[in-house]
Amino acid sequence: MSATLAHITPVRGVNDEGKGKKHALHCLVNATDAEVLWLHDNDIERPRASDEEALAALGDADMLILPLRMRTMRNTLIERLQVIEYTALQALTIRQAKRGKPILCSGANLIVRREVWIEAEPYLHPDIPSGDDMFLLEYCKRTGRKIGVCDAEKMTAVITAQPTLPDLLRQRMRWAGKAPHYTDSDIRRFGAMVTIAIVLQLFCPPLVLLYLPWEYGLIRGKGFAPLEVLLLALVYPYYALIALIGGLLHPTRW
Repeated sequence: MSATLAHITPVRGVNDEGKGKKHALHCLVNATDAEVLWLHDNDIERPRASDEEALAALGDADMLILPLRMRTMRNTLIERLQVIEYTALQALTIRQAKRGKPILCSGANLIVRREVWIEAEPYLHPDIPSGDDMFLLEYCKRTGRKIGVCDAEKMTAVITAQPTLPDLLRQRMRWAGKAPHYTDSDIRRFGAMVTIAIVLQLFCPPLVLLYLPWEYGLIRGKGFAPLEVLLLALVYPYYALIALIGGLLHPTRW
């Protein structure tokens, strides 16, 4: 007999009872008896795959990292730069997961066995408004759970770029606010490398030329002009530092 699957979508003002995303997830997970949970964000375009295809992709894994693709609404420069950044981040997410050293995942598109979620819930930091996905990843790595990855187009969800710079910074500050709580060595090592690269580039901007070929290699063939990638690389340290400091000092709420 095949496992049962439930789609879990937290919605602000609908199933959060004013207590935040993690409370909404708690309520939704405890309201179902399905053996497998497919987590979604409310504002995404869901993958085209059927439940049967999703369960087949999960196989015997306890958690399945799935791909995301970002789209623009007006194709503005700020949106284009976000798409470039997110495409590179997704390529890195899938690559590291396939190598058996996952460092990133997103609750906007993620499959996990319900029993694993329930076990992990006390360790998902209910005091932090974001990060249920990454803390779940850490728990699964720490407890030796099997983590799979699937990059099939049918399993890809589509998210939308933030329309303005303030919206982007608020989102990134929310993400950055959880960073000090990570304990996984792979995740912390990656975060330290990115932070060091940002600081070095701030003091010596030409250093961007050293890692630009590697970054461009992540997204080669995706339709981005080299000049766009260079522009993102030049401005990235400034907005990343603002998001990091802002997230640590004033983490935003969901």
